[in-house]
Order: sequence, then structure tokens, then C-alpha cells
Amino acid sequence: MDKKDNFNVFKNDTGIHGQYKTWFLDYASYVILERAVPAVEDGLKPVQRRILHAMKEMDDGRYNKVANIIGQSMQFHPHGDASIGDAIVNLGQKDLLIDTQGNWGDVRTGDDAAAARYIEARLSKFALDVAFNEKTTSWQLSYDGRKNEPVVLPMKFPLLLAQGAEGIAVGLATKILPHNFCELIDASIKYLRGKKFQLYPDFQTGGMVDTANYNDGKRGGKIRVRSRIEEIDKKTLAIRDVPYSVTTAQLMDSIVKANDQGKIKIKKVTDNTAAEVEIIVDLAPGISPDITIDALYAFTDCEISISPNACVIVGNTPKFLGVDELLKISANYTSDLLKKELEIRLSELNDKWHYTSLEKIFFEEKIYKELEKKHEAWDKVIEGIAKAFAPFTKQLKREVSREDILKLTEKPVRRIYRLDIEELNKQIKGLEADIKEVKRNLANLVDYAVAYYEGLLKKYGKGRERKTEIKAFEAIQAKQVAIANVKLYVNRADGFIGTGLKKDEFVTDCSDLDDIIAFTRSGKMKVVKTAEKVFIGKDIIHLAIFRKNDDRTTYNMIYLDGKSGVSYAKRFQVSGVTRDKEYDLTKGTEKSKTHYLSVNPNGEAEVVRVILSASASARIKEFDFYFETLEIKARGSMGNQVTKYPIRTVKLKEAGKSTLSDRKFWFDDHFGRLNTEEKGEFLGAFDTEDRLLVIYGDGSYELRDTELTQRFDAEKILRIEKFDPEKIITAIYLDNEKMQFNVKRFKIETTTLQNRFVFIKEGEGNRLEAVTSEDEPIALIASGRGAQAKAQKINIASVVEIMGWKAVGAKLVDYNKTVDIQWEIPKSKGKQPELF
Repeated sequence: MDKKDNFNVFKNDTGIHGQYKTWFLDYASYVILERAVPAVEDGLKPVQRRILHAMKEMDDGRYNKVANIIGQSMQFHPHGDASIGDAIVNLGQKDLLIDTQGNWGDVRTGDDAAAARYIEARLSKFALDVAFNEKTTSWQLSYDGRKNEPVVLPMKFPLLLAQGAEGIAVGLATKILPHNFCELIDASIKYLRGKKFQLYPDFQTGGMVDTANYNDGKRGGKIRVRSRIEEIDKKTLAIRDVPYSVTTAQLMDSIVKANDQGKIKIKKVTDNTAAEVEIIVDLAPGISPDITIDALYAFTDCEISISPNACVIVGNTPKFLGVDELLKISANYTSDLLKKELEIRLSELNDKWHYTSLEKIFFEEKIYKELEKKHEAWDKVIEGIAKAFAPFTKQLKREVSREDILKLTEKPVRRIYRLDIEELNKQIKGLEADIKEVKRNLANLVDYAVAYYEGLLKKYGKGRERKTEIKAFEAIQAKQVAIANVKLYVNRADGFIGTGLKKDEFVTDCSDLDDIIAFTRSGKMKVVKTAEKVFIGKDIIHLAIFRKNDDRTTYNMIYLDGKSGVSYAKRFQVSGVTRDKEYDLTKGTEKSKTHYLSVNPNGEAEVVRVILSASASARIKEFDFYFETLEIKARGSMGNQVTKYPIRTVKLKEAGKSTLSDRKFWFDDHFGRLNTEEKGEFLGAFDTEDRLLVIYGDGSYELRDTELTQRFDAEKILRIEKFDPEKIITAIYLDNEKMQFNVKRFKIETTTLQNRFVFIKEGEGNRLEAVTSEDEPIALIASGRGAQAKAQKINIASVVEIMGWKAVGAKLVDYNKTVDIQWEIPKSKGKQPELF
């Protein structure tokens, strides 16, 4: 064979090249259809379907060894025993279709199940109810032609969405997240009723999920899943659950790794998981628990993102669908199966009615005596019986067939003489009632399907309530919560900064995620990423950690314009820049330089002493310059002229006060966070020394600063406001021991930050009922119901004296379940933000 012929063997479709194309397509199709992607009808992959079918064949109500189930499943397809075993364990851990016995592992801890010879399983009652019906199942031959196996199971439930599915095929993958059992049934009912519904994931592992970008489970969507983290005290955190697909071991490893990288600082992490997940995190001394919680979400597996990708087999073709569409397909499929079951049932009832009616006529009209006549052949007997039935055909629903007559003649003689005609009449009436009911159900198929779903919910819904809380997550800026894990140094003369310049001047501790802002004597500014060594420019005069979008820090500057010799002063802020870009803060001329630069975190404007050069021709060689006379402008502005004479030096004379307005804060009770973006309840304008007063439902209060990184337990807060030590707090609380409501008025006398002080009488069942800081609080007290209802209005300030915050208070009213206490809305306000 020459080279040309050899090439044609590869090029020809029947040669190696053509076979490769065909084989690859066959292989890809096989993996997609027969291994990795579930069918839309029953939500099962082929191996799962064969396992359930094998378990149904073995089902006798008792548990079977998983090793035996594996062997039974291999009759239908030669899956590997390990893959079958893994698939069985996976189904069993979902706690829906399989009842398990023995050590089946734990999805939370990642513990493996025991060997297949040690663990047992059987089909759950739920599986037997929803997944099997031989009469409505389509069958196909197994791989060797010896057995029949179902094409798909007649699944009358959205199993695919309840269990979820994950698989990687050739050229595509599927990831369908699990959803809540009860919510799926409710959504199916809503769809059948023509109402709108919405579905979100729910996980066995609990936790919290942000579904804002779920995108109906389609490609391109994303959810964020978090653990619940509880602050036990200022030194200890407890993680109460793990995100979906994360084990406790993986979670602890990610925490240790973040600690080793310096992202968080902890003393130790301990896994106390038993019946419930509990991972204890002991914090290093001086570390904020609020910042650590945010850092755990930002840098560890306490928060993960999951991207769904709902791909299913529809008519032997992979299709990408949303979860809403999948539920609609399931509900329609269930309705069709229920209809088919009703039609089969109706056919069986009609057949039974027909035969029972024949039997009645056969014996009531003594047609059986045809059997006693002597005929030449058996066919003549059959013909005789058929003729005897002729007068009664109008009583029947269909023709009398030869098979009907043969069946009647096969009855034993003893049955004939014991026949009870009344019993047959009773049977016929019962069959007619059943037929009527089935026809009514067929005519009202939607109602029948809804009743079916409601029956499932009533029978199996208990204990399957939602475990994962749906909650919007706040965005956590990694830079804000990262622990300072490196040291920053500077070589001012040569113009280098970095974490590796350990022989040079130490500046500050920072995080390797931080940006650094630096200024040089020549009036240049640059923002760079933290690194081992970065060149800024010679003669560095200031560097610090840069905070993006900082609208408070103000730079006061006096610089010389090298061309004109005039010195200018300006005030500016740096809120946003391009990293690594050099910015010129002067007019950009040669020999320009910075005389003076100060950094003011709250917009302070100081007074400086300007000393001119001795050779200057100016009559006054020294004078004061007030920065408060300048407006804050853009960093590229020229500024105002200070002097046209040469300056020898500029010295700080007097520290300045803030020229910025007080900072306004809002409280977002959805996230339990302070913010400056006008989200939630407006708390007021705060100076740097102002504090927050937080009052909780357990009758305690604490003072807090306005640091934006701190977290608040919004569900436990009754009131949060700007603290005024002169304001009088009026509180009404339940004294559970004496079964009465007490009232007290007091001032906050403590000053310690972030310490909880209980101001109501301590005791089991005691709780704060209402609290306000109104000057003249009026309590509206309603009690009783209907004709016994009473209402009274009490001006608390006129009947209760101001007392110490530890005082028990005075009795206000006796407690009973009908008592309702509120504050009257002040007419001057129209709206009462103090009412809780």
C-alpha cells in the first residue's frame, strides 16, 4: 500500500478517522443518556432506576443486605458493584425513597457508610406509594435480554427537584439542587390550580441561603450558602451547621488554612459534632467576634457559592430547563399517570361488572342448565348458552364473548348450588358506585390530582419542613475584615515600600489584601497593592492603608509651583483611583514640591505657621494660615495662593476641628448592620464621640460605637437609637413571678461599650414588653375581648418617678393573655418610630 492509499484509510468514513468520529459520538451519547443525566419523567439516572426496581422485586417488607441489592441490580446492567453501592448509599442518605438500617455515614461530617455486607435497606412506604405501578410502567429488555426493566418509573412526585441531581457527562454537566418536600407539593397544587409559585433550594444540612441570583436553577444562576455562626461570648464562636456539599472536616481545614494565611486569628478550632453540628472557634486575644464572623464568611467555607445547571433527558435528548418548568412537567406527568390509573381501574371495574352481571343472569335465569343438555359437541353447548343470553344483552354494556362463556362454564358445580343472587346484586351495586366515583374523578382530574398531592403532604409531610433559611446576605468586603497579617516598611529616601524591607523603617501592620496610598515630596501620589517591594518615588513623605470610597479623610496640602515660585494651599479627598497610576497633586511643573501635608480622618482643618525664607523681600516673614478658609475640592484642583514669596518651612500651630457635617447612619434590620447608604431606619447624625443605645427584648441594653463592621442581632432588638445620656427611658416589662406588668423610668448611667446591662427584674419568663424614649409617653392598655374588652390611657410620666436603672419599678397592670400594651403615637410626629 502506498502513502496515498494509507492516507485514504484514515480519511475515509469507513476508516479509522470515520470510526473515531462515530465511536466518540456513541460514547458521548451513552454517557449522557445512560450514566450521568437523569430522566425528566422520574428524576432518576439509569443505575438509580435499576436499584429501585431490584429492591421492588426483592420487597417483602423486611430489610435486605445492601450487598444482596447490589447483586440483584447487576442482573439488569453490569454496573460495577462499587458504583452500585455508592449509588445506593447516596439514595439512602437522602432519606426519601429508602429506609436504612446500620451505619450509612453522615453527609455533614463526610463519614463513609459501612461495607455493603453490614448495612441493610428496603423501599420506604413513600417510594412504594409514588414510584411503582406495573400497569402503568413501560418495559424494555435488560442488556442480555433475560430480564425486563422499566424504561422510566411511574413517578407521581417531583423527585428530581426533591432529591437534586449532579453528574458530569461528555461535553455537558448537570447540577440540580434539592428543594423542600412540602414546598414542592404546595407548588404542584398551585400549578394545577393555575396559580403562581416559586421554588428555592432547601438542604438537609440546614444553614442559610441567598437566592437573589438563583435564576430558576438555570445556567448562569448562582446561590450563596452560609453556616449559622453564633457568638457564645466575646472570645468564642460556635458554627451550628455546614453549607451544602461541605463537610465539617473540610470546613475546619478551611478555617485552619485561613488562620495560617493570616486572614483570621484564632487560638483553636474544635469539632464537637454529634447529633447536631457544633464547631467551636476560640478567638485570639483582642480579636473582634463581629469582624471574625465576617472574615469566616469571606475567607473560609462557612460561605460558598453554588452555580446550578439544570440539565435533564427529555425524549432521549439533553435539555436545559428551569426548576419551574421541571415542576410543571412533573405535575403534568403525575396527572397523566393518575388518569391512566383511573382509566385502567375503570376498565377493570367494567370488566368485573360485566362478568358479575353475566354470572347473575347465568344462574338467575338458569342458563347453566344448558350444560345438562346432551349435545353432540362442546361448541354446541357454547352456542346454546350464547343464544340463551341473547334476550339479556340490553342489560349488559358489551357483547358476550366466547371467553366470557368459557369462564362461566369453568365454575365448580358446588359453586352453582351455593350461589347467592342477593350477594351478586350487592356486588353489582358496589361496582356501579365505584364506576361512578372513578368517572367523576376522571371528569374532575385536577381536583383528583390535588387531593392526591394533599394526601401525600398529610401522610409524609411531617418532619420535612424547610431546614435552610432563605435570607439575603450583605456583601462582605474582604479588605475590611481581613486581619493585619503582614508588616509594611518604607525606604523614604530611595522611594521603596513593601513587606520585605525589614531592615528599613516600620510603618504599620496591614493585610496582604490592602491597598497602600503614598505621597512624595515632589507632589506625586500613587496607590499600590501590598507587595514585598514596590517603587513609589524618591523622598516619600507619607503612606498609609488606602480605603476606597472614603468620603471623610481629608488631605490638607501646601505646595510650591516650580515654574512661578508661587505656593498654593488646597484641601482634597481621595475616594477612588486607578491602582499603580501616578497622580500629580501640583500644577505639574518642574521643581514643584510639597511644603506641608496633613491627613485628617474626619475633615479637620488646622492652623499652620508659615515661615518665609530669610532672603524673601516680604515685610512680614511669618504668618498663620487657616485651612478652614478653604473648601474641599478635587485632588487635581490648583488651590488658593498662600504667598508668592519663597517659603522656608511650614509648621503646625494648632490642631483643627472637623469641618465636615456629622456622619449620618441608618440601621438595616434585615441584615443587622449600620450603613451610610440610607438603607433602613435613620438613626441620626453622629459625631466621632457619639454612641448608639441598643435595647433588647430580654430587658437588657448596651452602648455601641458606630463602627460599620459590627453585627447586630436584629431579631432580638426592640429599640436602637442615638444615645443621649439626658434622655429618660420608659420601659414596661412582664414580672412573670407576680403575673403583673411593671413600669419604670430611668436614665442610662453606664458608659462602658459593648457590655450588656439588664435593667428589668431578673427571673424566668420575664420579658420587655414596650420601651420608648419619648418625653411624655402615654401607654394604651387594652384587655379582654368582645363585650368584655376594656381600654385605658395612662400618662406614664405623671404617675411614675424617675428611678435608677437597677430599680424594679412600679406595678402598672395585672397580666393576662388578653392584655395588649402600646404607646400612643404623638400627634406632632404623625409617625412613631419609638413604637415597638
